[in-house]
Amino acid sequence: MQKLNTTVVYILSIVGFLCCCFYGIGFIASIIAFVIATKELKKYAENPEAYSNGKAMKTAKTVALVALILSGIMAAYTAYQYIVLSEEERLEQTLDTMESLGVPQDIIDQTRAQAEADMD
Repeated sequence: MQKLNTTVVYILSIVGFLCCCFYGIGFIASIIAFVIATKELKKYAENPEAYSNGKAMKTAKTVALVALILSGIMAAYTAYQYIVLSEEERLEQTLDTMESLGVPQDIIDQTRAQAEADMD
């Protein structure tokens, strides 16, 4: 019996999860994982006796779908922020986040000075 390629789908899904918080770029890996899973499941549906891990591929497709949804939400949120917030508001939000994460104040001040210089 042959096996469907679940490893690639799982890896891309995990990359999608990990990268979803970075401006939603995990959306790309998640789409690729979902498309691969769909194609593999079509092969499985045509000849289920030839493959031994159809259930694993269904699970991999579900994981890819969850990663896709999460990445899509983050991509939409990022787009919303760029449309609604001004550059100064985004800077203040970033600096507040840095402060809440415990970034040293001198680095925050350098970031603020650099960003304000770039805006001028």
